[in-house]
Amino acid sequence: MPVTRRAVLKALVASGVGGVAGTGTYGYLYGRHELVVTRAAVPVVDLPQEFAGLRIGLITDVHRSRWVSHEDVATAVARLMDERPELIVLGGDYVTWGDPAYVGAATDAMGTLAAPYGVFAILGNHDNDRDTPPYLARHGFEVLRDARTRVTVRNRPLDLVGIRFWTRRTGEIRALMRSGAAMTILLAHDPRRLTEAAALSIPLVLSGHTHGGQVVLPLIGAIAAQKFPVVAGIGHRDRTTMFVSRGIGTIYVPVRVNCPPEVAVLTLEPYVSAL
Repeated sequence: MPVTRRAVLKALVASGVGGVAGTGTYGYLYGRHELVVTRAAVPVVDLPQEFAGLRIGLITDVHRSRWVSHEDVATAVARLMDERPELIVLGGDYVTWGDPAYVGAATDAMGTLAAPYGVFAILGNHDNDRDTPPYLARHGFEVLRDARTRVTVRNRPLDLVGIRFWTRRTGEIRALMRSGAAMTILLAHDPRRLTEAAALSIPLVLSGHTHGGQVVLPLIGAIAAQKFPVVAGIGHRDRTTMFVSRGIGTIYVPVRVNCPPEVAVLTLEPYVSAL
């Protein structure tokens, strides 16, 4: 059964106004700052042997703003660099509502990111498509806007395809694919692109956008993210695997409850069927 607004209100009332206020206060003062490093083994169908063990760092949904400080972002960057990923993906939404006052600050805070196979960025729905790419590029990050690039990993070609938030049609994504790559990874801010990726048999999709729901209530879950096929972590559809990161920042309200911010370190491994 779908969760209705009335059901949510009843749950909040049942838990007690004081409890709700206390939870919100904790989520504001502490929950949104309790960054974790998520280390996940990500199974990929028909993964070439050379890519087994490849470690990909993922930072997304920074949302640099008055509520997400330089220190918040710099801490996330430092924690990821401590993990020494071989390739880094930036998943978009570097600021909130395209606020130009924070674009430079957001990208400068990420400026120390580096990896042997490079740092690759896409844009989210909050990013200005004109202003943001130059700020990312000046730090050596390759920005993929409905574009693909090829990286040679352990002598095998790996294609990264990055799409804009508004690129949604299967045909538009298919046009960015090419033959000859041992594997393709789709970088899509919105995890709803799992549908198109599965239709195209793309092995792996990396996304953000959901914030993991940001507020996850007991027994109810992540109300704000129910429309997404994967809210956080690993999901599968047909022969496609998806990983969705909870991201770093917040949107609408500067609170996280039962949903800590994260940087992710993904280790690719062959998919083994349970059958």
